[in-house]
Amino acid sequence: MTKVAIVYYSGFKGVTEKIAEAVAQGARQVPETQVITIHTDSVDNHWQDLGEADAIIFGTPTYIGGPAAKFKEFIEKLAGDIWLQRLWLNKISGGFTVSAGRSGDKQSCLQQLATYAAQMGMLWVPVRITGGNYSSQGSEDDLNRMAGYLGVMAQANIDQDLSDVPPSSDLQTAEMHGHHIASVARQYRLGRQQLPSDYDLALDRCSSPEKPAVLGDLVS
Repeated sequence: MTKVAIVYYSGFKGVTEKIAEAVAQGARQVPETQVITIHTDSVDNHWQDLGEADAIIFGTPTYIGGPAAKFKEFIEKLAGDIWLQRLWLNKISGGFTVSAGRSGDKQSCLQQLATYAAQMGMLWVPVRITGGNYSSQGSEDDLNRMAGYLGVMAQANIDQDLSDVPPSSDLQTAEMHGHHIASVARQYRLGRQQLPSDYDLALDRCSSPEKPAVLGDLVS
């Protein structure tokens, strides 16, 4: 089985969680794929799931041009065993974000998520299709209507109910991205089994259900 974990923070009215569910739905469509969604509030109960995952997808709303503080708190828990020992080396990764603004500096947020993945030695997967709504023939119903490539960019009007936002095109884009990342993870897992590298063997160490030591624990 290919294992895909989606780690996200969702506050306010739950838009990011709705997108995370769409990403998960897409990933589950890939044969022999197990998917788990993990809110950052409960991440300490899921270190074994994250350690065993072939792919980890990051999700957060864009707040003031960057990831939510609660999501960053999760990332800082990785600065210790997982970072120093390269326990997530070569895991597939990707991301998604949402803001009320059409831009909202979502690109800045996704760049930060990709940097987090790079710090862990992970392999980042971009959106696989070109941007939609590029011309007078396009529309808000186009997939990837925000024309994001680094990750999924969704937009949700701040005054609308959760049942109406984000638009279905954004949810379909998230579903497609989840499917794509899970497909890449499956291909990579099968290829790694056939052509293992000596340093890949270290990944087996990150299967403990215990919270990994963080940097402050190691230097205090």
